[in-house]
Amino acid sequence: MPRDHVERSAAHDWTLGRTGRMSGSLSARWFQALYDTPLLFSGILDDQGCVLDANRAAVEGCGLDRAQTLGRPFWECGWWAPAPELSARMRGWCEQAMRTGEPFRTVSHFFLGDGTRRMVDAVLIPVRDDQGDTYLVATGLDITDALAAQQQREERAEVEADALRQVAAARQREVGVVQRAERRADERLHRMVAVALDLLSAETVEDLVTIMVDRAMPVLGADGGAVVVREGRERLRVVFGERLGPEMQDVYGELPYDSPLPGCWVARTGEPLLLPRRSAGVAFTEEMIEVYEATGRDAWAFLPLRVGTRLLGSLAVSWREERTFRPDEITMLEAFAAQCAQALDRIQHLSAQRATALAAQRLSEALQHSLLTQPPTAGALDIAVRYQPAAHGAHVGGDWYDAFETAGGATVLVVGDVTGHDRDAVAAMGQIRNVLRGLAYDTDDGPAVLLGRLDRALRGLQVRALATALLCRAEPTPEGWRLRWSNAGHPPALLRGPNGGVRLLAGHDLMLGVNPGRRRREQTVDLVAGSTLVLYTDGLVERRRDVLDQGIADLTLLLEQVGDEDPERLCDLLLQVAPRGHEDDIALLVMRCCGPPQR
Repeated sequence: MPRDHVERSAAHDWTLGRTGRMSGSLSARWFQALYDTPLLFSGILDDQGCVLDANRAAVEGCGLDRAQTLGRPFWECGWWAPAPELSARMRGWCEQAMRTGEPFRTVSHFFLGDGTRRMVDAVLIPVRDDQGDTYLVATGLDITDALAAQQQREERAEVEADALRQVAAARQREVGVVQRAERRADERLHRMVAVALDLLSAETVEDLVTIMVDRAMPVLGADGGAVVVREGRERLRVVFGERLGPEMQDVYGELPYDSPLPGCWVARTGEPLLLPRRSAGVAFTEEMIEVYEATGRDAWAFLPLRVGTRLLGSLAVSWREERTFRPDEITMLEAFAAQCAQALDRIQHLSAQRATALAAQRLSEALQHSLLTQPPTAGALDIAVRYQPAAHGAHVGGDWYDAFETAGGATVLVVGDVTGHDRDAVAAMGQIRNVLRGLAYDTDDGPAVLLGRLDRALRGLQVRALATALLCRAEPTPEGWRLRWSNAGHPPALLRGPNGGVRLLAGHDLMLGVNPGRRRREQTVDLVAGSTLVLYTDGLVERRRDVLDQGIADLTLLLEQVGDEDPERLCDLLLQVAPRGHEDDIALLVMRCCGPPQR
């Protein structure tokens, strides 16, 4: 039996155990890189037996069409599909493995399109991911040639039964070699599976190096290595494993693009390079003399990291002693490099996406904060405000507050919430805020009229957004202050009296953007010195498992208890009502009536 065939046949001794788990998502890219060999076919089935992904040997290598294979039941799209009896048995085997949770193995025959009969050693292994979803890993090995070879050996053994004892001893030694090769192949395949699963959790190049160099390569007897990453056409970034020590990172962590060192050369050319002895490395470039002295490693292998036609860098692997690379070791190195390249490609895409998202987030945050201006601080009305973004996500949204004095001496207070949590919501919020300021500044219109005018203006200006808003207008009177308010679908304001009692300013109309022609209601209350008004958005009181009324009740109780604090301190205390890790933005405005208007 050819050695390459023997090593791959050990794949059928591998299982993930009775309760196998697979961390992260079952990525088609790493799965294909892991099992893309000409003899071993492999695929992943969902809990209904449909094919989620499969390698080339399982689809194109068997004359199947990938588009017509993925998504179909496994027993309808394999070699066995033309044979109803075998297809039915395959379905039963899949259902048995999913039902019992135990691996299932069978040896069956199938026919190619030219009528050739082949034998396959198939294994069905149930696995679960971190979310508890169950999948079926299907692997198979074409053992036709192996069986034929075995049959031939048996026939020869019968003919040569009377051969010399030396022949029998030689055969025994050959069996020992095969068995050792099988054990070695089994261990390496198991390590490849473990590495592929670990790579799903890698988020940085440092994570990649730890998994690939420090955990995976020792199976080949390697001791240390590095990953060289192309960063433009001016420099190369090199990340070393822990086994080579931090000194190498300090000296060689960043290299020019045209560096003559082997790892850089491979990262530029995409050609693999094996340096089994020191003499080979020095012959390649004399700069390797310093590398040999610094690392104490006498043998090196450099593999290109390539995804499709894109060259991402190179993988460097080292050994303490000089060595001769066997063909099976080279194959294993190439497989590890393929896994490493897929993981590096994913990490770089994630990094680019994060950088883009961070830039957009910072721009949105700057825009949002530029619109949330500080309220007026002088006079008999003491106003404090707070804005707190969502604990997770884009950190921008459509919540806003505003407070300003009109030309006539009134003070306008408003909080609002535009639907959405993105830059569009921020932009719509800015338009609504600015239009409202312009409408309210030089008029004595009450809140209900102003909200109606605002709604119609937004429709005419084609600001296509839905928003809630609570608009208040504090007006000086001969006796003190009068508060007028109108509510467009927003949580009610809270008014605390000087003696501690809290009143909900209840009642609301349609939110903005629904029906601009509908008339809005307005209510009025007199403010006495020492009273406190609290306006807020629903992020402060909304909880995932409770109704909104419960959050408002909690806020009311806290306001009763701590409402005597000055507005700045009171804002900080009221924010404690917000649920931990709140998923919505919070805008909060607190106004204290300190006395009569200043004449």
